[in-house]
Amino acid sequence: MTFEAVYENGVFRPLESLVLPNMQHVLVTVSGTLATADGIADYFEPEEWEAAKLDDISLQEVRSALSSIPGSLADTVIASREDR
Repeated sequence: MTFEAVYENGVFRPLESLVLPNMQHVLVTVSGTLATADGIADYFEPEEWEAAKLDDISLQEVRSALSSIPGSLADTVIASREDR
């Protein structure tokens, strides 16, 4: 399960309702969003990010672009885990 949350007053607060039993123990992995991860947000102005939300890129265009990337995401993840 992957979901977005906000860290607030020492507690992670999910931004959507989760179907979990009360007091369920979970393992949490924290990664930043585009706005905070590795300075990616600094490449564009806030207005450019807002304008990008309105881009009408089709799923077919995305698939075409992704298909030109060599290798697979699975291979990259496996290699990353082996490096740990």
